[in-house]
Amino acid sequence: MGWVTDLHPTGSELDACVQCGLCLPVCPTFRLTGRETASPRGRLHAMSAVREGVSEVDDTFAGIIDFCLGCRACEPVCPGMVPYGRALEGARAEIVAQVPGRRRRKILVGSLIPSRLLLGVGTRALAMLQKLRLTGLIPRRFRRTVSGVRPLADRGGSVLGHAGGSGEAGTVKLLAGCIQDEWFRPVNQTAVRLLEMAGYRVEVPEGQTCCGALAAHDGQADAARRLAEQNMGAFAGADRVVATAAGCSAHLAGYEHWAPGGVAVSGKAMDVTVAVSRAIADGLLPTLEGDRGPIAIQDPCHLRHAQRVIAEPRHILSAAGYTVIETDPAGMCCGAAGLYFMTNPEASAELGDRKADQVRRAGVTRVASANPGCEMQLRAHLDSGYDVRHPIEWYLQALEGSG
Repeated sequence: MGWVTDLHPTGSELDACVQCGLCLPVCPTFRLTGRETASPRGRLHAMSAVREGVSEVDDTFAGIIDFCLGCRACEPVCPGMVPYGRALEGARAEIVAQVPGRRRRKILVGSLIPSRLLLGVGTRALAMLQKLRLTGLIPRRFRRTVSGVRPLADRGGSVLGHAGGSGEAGTVKLLAGCIQDEWFRPVNQTAVRLLEMAGYRVEVPEGQTCCGALAAHDGQADAARRLAEQNMGAFAGADRVVATAAGCSAHLAGYEHWAPGGVAVSGKAMDVTVAVSRAIADGLLPTLEGDRGPIAIQDPCHLRHAQRVIAEPRHILSAAGYTVIETDPAGMCCGAAGLYFMTNPEASAELGDRKADQVRRAGVTRVASANPGCEMQLRAHLDSGYDVRHPIEWYLQALEGSG
């Protein structure tokens, strides 16, 4: 049958791969298995086979594509500059269109997670289970991941609807997010406070919704487009559109693929680590004196590989007075990867264990990570003595401690 959607991997994307194999050493799933079909090169070959009519979009093709984490570690090392992430999302859109059996995931990423009402009900239920220490009642396949969720009882209020700040440095509209808004509210609260301290007017429009990253990564193109189009109106008129989760900021940066006129958002999208780092560099936020000791850093894939943002989180931590300890200079994926813990639990757990071992070898218990899924994965695979927070949270804590 070949391709049936307008999002399919294009000839130019697939032909850009020269089959050199430089992607193999940086691919987590190839490192786990050693299988060619578990590498970016192998997956691109499978896509090309569909384009050429050699194979179909069937369960076998879906298995090859679904085993990919979507970490995009292959992109920075690719001499052909293959836009692998874009091709992967296109291949997954084809799978959703042609392979039956994805209704539950469609409901999850297209309706449940973007719904503030439904996600809020689920969050309150999880908060009660945490409070009563009854998380053992959660189904076994989700139990370990849920153990990485922050305590929800003290997360404070949502920043949705907030507007404040002088505006001397410009206007920022903040993506509150879906999971981020419910489970990681302190990160959003910290972002608002720091950006306003830096002189920005910060607005968090109530009309916004989930950025659509989870839907796009799962091939649910209709949902991803619908969510992007809603956000286009909510974020109009801002100088910058800032997201506090690496996966969200990376997706916002690609909005031109998902909504008419999407470049109006993608051209202004910025991760909060970039915004805060620039504010420190420009003297809008202070560089603190003193040595606050070592802190380990973990690079979210959609920050390091998709956006090439590496220096900024380290700059923030250094400006706070911490000595940054590298855990993995290559930035191998931790295995969280959106819904990957559900679709490929064994591979996700193995990668989570490896990442946790890297942190343990660093010999420190303070850890910085700029993405909610990565933070949950780290906390779920580390011992209880580790403190994992967003870089901007570590910075604000140091700022408050310095008076």
